[in-house]
Amino acid sequence: MSRMPASSHYSGIISRYQSRLPVAAGARIVSLAEGNTPLIRLEHLPELAGGGAEIYVKYEGLNPTGSFKDRGMTLAVTQAVTSGSRAIMCASTGNTSASAAAYAARAGIIAFVIIPEGKIAMGKLAQAMMHGGVVIQIAGDFDDGMRMVKEIATTAPVAIVNSINPYRLQGQKTAAFEIVEALGRAPDCHCLPVGNAGNISAHWIGYSEYAGAATSLYSLMGNVSRYAMSPPVTSARPKMLGYQASGAAPFLRGGMVDRPETVATAIRIGHPQSWDLARAASRESGGWFGEFTDAEILATQKLLAEKEGIFCEPASAVSVAGAMRDIRSGRIAAGSVVVCTLTGHGLKDPDTAMAQSTAPVIKVPAEPEAVKRVILSRM
Repeated sequence: MSRMPASSHYSGIISRYQSRLPVAAGARIVSLAEGNTPLIRLEHLPELAGGGAEIYVKYEGLNPTGSFKDRGMTLAVTQAVTSGSRAIMCASTGNTSASAAAYAARAGIIAFVIIPEGKIAMGKLAQAMMHGGVVIQIAGDFDDGMRMVKEIATTAPVAIVNSINPYRLQGQKTAAFEIVEALGRAPDCHCLPVGNAGNISAHWIGYSEYAGAATSLYSLMGNVSRYAMSPPVTSARPKMLGYQASGAAPFLRGGMVDRPETVATAIRIGHPQSWDLARAASRESGGWFGEFTDAEILATQKLLAEKEGIFCEPASAVSVAGAMRDIRSGRIAAGSVVVCTLTGHGLKDPDTAMAQSTAPVIKVPAEPEAVKRVILSRM
């Protein structure tokens, strides 16, 4: 059997985009072959939305640990190892803890993860534990955990790998690169769930670099390398549209929210660490923020699964809910090309999915005729 040439083997976003990323020459790259996720054109939901828009979903749930966090984590952990760190630390609603633990295991270092008590999906907690992360559960929420992480890191020899780490956003910007390359252009609008607000910021940086355009986000980020694509791949940049759960919507309330509550645990954050960055991305792009109730979020999650065959976690569905509502209202122009980020896989939170699945499991005798009767009754 002939072997595939080594050069054709995909090995992650750092290898693919190293010239566009702040990675030291000769650094040991810590990767799980993240990125290269599919951009899927929806076939049925655009009809329900009306408006004649093309809707694509960037299915980040197909990253190695099942969420977009892997894009930033490969850079954050690579930099931690390069700088000599023997441990990393994060606060997490679930996906960051899973990703941090996996990449720490890959690097041979320790991951300490702080999670809120009773507010983390079991699929995510199982990942962090299986990867050997040291899980510390606090009687508080994500915002409490984030404050602790920032304080502890000033005196303990650990590297923070939350999105306040600029290497995280540098890795996450590569999703925008992949979208432009897949479409051959930038979309007209890009819809994202917003929790800690790092992802919407990272995408705007990525689109700006591919357009060779300036953005104030670099000045807000502090000491991190700037990259200008020359010549630009595209001259256009999308409107950045961010959507939140109504119980955790600081961008819609005009200020931080204490004790946020939502079934969409991945965006159950009231004090987003990338507040200034996200506001700047929205303003520069001509975008906006919106909000949805838990019932609306879950209904869209189910609609995606039943009509398109795409299973995402609840927080992810808010981006599609936003796209459909704004297409229907005309706020997103007819004929627009719209990309929605699905941040995590549905198996991250199977309990929530099962709770809203109303169809019963049909029990019959182990007889062909009994099975056949069920089939014919459903056709």
